[in-house]
Amino acid sequence: MEKLDKNYIIGFILLFVMYGTYMYFMPAPVPPEPEKVEQKASPANTQAELAPVIVDSAQLVQKFGEFAAATSGEAKEVVLENDQLKVTLSSKGGNLSSVVLTKYKTYETYANGGEEPMKVLDAINSKQKLEIATGTGTVDLRDLYFNVTESTSNKAVFALQLPNGKTVTQTYTLPTEGFILDYKVEGTALSSSQNVSLTWENKLQQLEKDMLENRKAAQINYYDIEEDFNDIGLNSTSDEIEDIEEKVKWFSFKQKYFTSGVYVKDSYFDGLKATLLVPTEDTTVVKDATVNTTISSTALAGGLQYYFGPNDLEELKKVGEGFHKNLYLGYDIIKPINRFIFVPLFDWVESFISNYGLLIIIVVLMIKLTLTPLIYKSYTSSAKMRVLAPEIAEIKEKVGDDAAKVQQETMKLYQQVGVSPLSGCVPMLLQMPILMSVFFLFPNMEMFRQKSFLWANDLSTYDAPISWGFDIPVIGNHLSLFVVLMTISSLAFTYYNNQITPTQPGPVDMKKISYIFPLVFFFVLNSFPAALSFYYLVSNLVTIAQQLIVKRFVDEDKIKTILEENKRNYATKPKKTNKFSNYLQKQLEAQEASNKEKAASLKNKKKK
Repeated sequence: MEKLDKNYIIGFILLFVMYGTYMYFMPAPVPPEPEKVEQKASPANTQAELAPVIVDSAQLVQKFGEFAAATSGEAKEVVLENDQLKVTLSSKGGNLSSVVLTKYKTYETYANGGEEPMKVLDAINSKQKLEIATGTGTVDLRDLYFNVTESTSNKAVFALQLPNGKTVTQTYTLPTEGFILDYKVEGTALSSSQNVSLTWENKLQQLEKDMLENRKAAQINYYDIEEDFNDIGLNSTSDEIEDIEEKVKWFSFKQKYFTSGVYVKDSYFDGLKATLLVPTEDTTVVKDATVNTTISSTALAGGLQYYFGPNDLEELKKVGEGFHKNLYLGYDIIKPINRFIFVPLFDWVESFISNYGLLIIIVVLMIKLTLTPLIYKSYTSSAKMRVLAPEIAEIKEKVGDDAAKVQQETMKLYQQVGVSPLSGCVPMLLQMPILMSVFFLFPNMEMFRQKSFLWANDLSTYDAPISWGFDIPVIGNHLSLFVVLMTISSLAFTYYNNQITPTQPGPVDMKKISYIFPLVFFFVLNSFPAALSFYYLVSNLVTIAQQLIVKRFVDEDKIKTILEENKRNYATKPKKTNKFSNYLQKQLEAQEASNKEKAASLKNKKKK
């Protein structure tokens, strides 16, 4: 359809040119010469014909002042281009007409097999207004026609000279690579003490598959001079309006995998007003975003940097302080894991692996190999608990249904044999930050965008081999096969783990509860990126394999001998103290005190 539109436009232009050529070369028909009748032009009529022109000129001068002469002219386009960006500029206003990311496509284009590169800015959906004060009011540079004084593939200069000799010059510079566009405005028509009003209206287009997820991810971010990062509209599908009084270093329109923003090099924006509106009917606009701010003419002359590109950590870091925070990497406690471990690790593996499913498998194997000592320790602790299971069963049979007494006697046993029931949990808990890190990383990782693997045509969004035309609460309108397989593997691992782990004394059967979590994750992850579900699936399978391998190196008979020896030594040798034994001792003492108090209370009741 896009190709037809272009052909239509080309045909229309050719017809227009042919018609103009015909009118130029063909002589006009000569009408019969009318009778010559002398009639003097009336001065009144002449004044009436000239009056509108005089009034229009006066209105222009009144509105634009010394800039009035620049309100007429011819708009010319200038194109800047490198390997990543194609930027089209107009001499009318010296404005951005369009910005194209040449190596990216919208999801719709990708899914339909198209080749058209992705526009992140166009003249219809994105408007930038730069207003300067004059003696008669304000002038929007968009209304003025500039002269193109320099035009190369990497630099464009738009200049305007006023009748009084003052000048305004806009300069755009596009480096030979990257996603940064340098911009500055300077000239004698701008006084150094003058503030300039900047308004950027941006109708954020749907670039990805899921409109709801797109709207949740669409936001306005800003970074103030106190080095505080702030976001407006994250995870919101309602209108948002905020007035920010702080001085701001940069602001951006951030979508799920791409960001458009502007950064002040050596100064700041003097506050801003941010507006995010959610269209109720338009299915192409994710959010209607607008930022109003002011900036000094000195700061404009010092230069701004535009960024139009992916939410790639290394690319974002090239802009300026704090701009990399446009890539959300999770809560502060896990953010360093993603930034300094996972992102560099994925980038490194990507440098020699082009299959992104295989890339995930390799990363999982590397992580799991690193965690092998923790897996071994966890399994060994579990083996100790299995060895003690018969003795714990004897305690239950001896004590009966008194859960508190069972727990007290069990803790005594742990103390005697030198076993910590928590020692098996700690290694697993140490792995939790890794599981949480990838949970936040994959939904924001542009690396997997439009990368296919097996039946998933795009690993950055959910795979949907099974779908239907209506929404079911919690599940939605599709079923992710990777999530189904991940859930099955989680249930299998839970079942296997429960078989080798003895039931712990207590009022709650944790074995039964452990089956709930995989089912909860099924509903949570059904609309998450397929890359994340596949990562968890591979991780589960590798963990099961690790358990089976480690099992071959753990001798439970030897463990039983060691525990029995510890128990004998406990009765004859001085008792060594450590934090856990001290903790157990305190718990035992507290439990005994509680039992005595209950017994005394019960005795008093009987007396009454």
